[in-house]
Amino acid sequence: MSAARICAVVVTYNRLAQIGPTVERLLAEPIDALVVVDNGSTDGTRDMLAGITDPRLDLILSPANLGGAGGFELALRHAMQHHAPDWVLVQDDDARPEPGAVAAFRAAETDDWDAVAAAVRFPDGRVCGMNRPVLNPFWHPKIFLRTFAGGGRAAFHLNDADFDRTEPMRVDGASFVGLFLSRHAIERGGFPEGRLFVYAEDGLYTLGLTAIGCRIGFFPGIRFEHDCSTFSADGAFRPIWKTYFYHRNLLLLYRRAAGIWFWPALAIVLPKWLLRGLKQGDQKRAFYRLLFWAVRDGLTRRIGWRLEDVQAALSAAESGPESGAARSSPSRGEGDGTA
Repeated sequence: MSAARICAVVVTYNRLAQIGPTVERLLAEPIDALVVVDNGSTDGTRDMLAGITDPRLDLILSPANLGGAGGFELALRHAMQHHAPDWVLVQDDDARPEPGAVAAFRAAETDDWDAVAAAVRFPDGRVCGMNRPVLNPFWHPKIFLRTFAGGGRAAFHLNDADFDRTEPMRVDGASFVGLFLSRHAIERGGFPEGRLFVYAEDGLYTLGLTAIGCRIGFFPGIRFEHDCSTFSADGAFRPIWKTYFYHRNLLLLYRRAAGIWFWPALAIVLPKWLLRGLKQGDQKRAFYRLLFWAVRDGLTRRIGWRLEDVQAALSAAESGPESGAARSSPSRGEGDGTA
């Protein structure tokens, strides 16, 4: 079994019922350290974590909510600086290794891989759709043709048969759930962009690794479970501010994935996004306002808006045009350099 030093990282915010079992499961695995970033929880999470006596737990109490992206950047930087890992295991606070998953990783042949993506399923055993690794259709002509011939997402996401494989397969992108990042990959690719706040930071980061020549392997024998629920069943964004980060960050992701094909792809996805407004109920006006800002900033590749900026601009816009706040972009940064 590999003696590689493994540090796991988790980001949490006000999910006491989820982070407790996740930390317990991780500390039952053969890891050397566990970095948990708490993004300012107020639901008892901090007290619970502070009461854990396992010396492997390294708790970072952020004074502000950095979002998942900011939390992962902070956690990875801290892990690399303070724990000298050979591999860093990344997962959400509602995702956890199945018993034996880390031992399976240690027993696997990973010398030829820079990152390893686990097979992520719901607790009932179904494949978790949001965590299916991907093959970028813009890099693979056959997948490109299948995607735009009507295959959609299914054409470039791994299918259920891939999860039944016995051998690893190379992929282009993966989620931050059950992802093992080698020291070599982090040293080459740097850290996730924390200013993205939430959504798509994992896709941007892993596609970026592949673009610079790192090899990401999907290992179906290493299994994680994800006890998640992201969007409501009716397709509404709750809370509504998620509309902004979701669509802005997807534009950044599409630009990185598509390259010269970005603008034709945008012509396809933008009408679909506009139709989503019909599912937002009494939040329809806010949805379209947030979508406009998201497209504006996504196309100009500006990522400076924080959650409080989005909320302040939305509040100002809803209270009337006289404030002018919605027409400016408080704290907007320069281009993010992700494409």
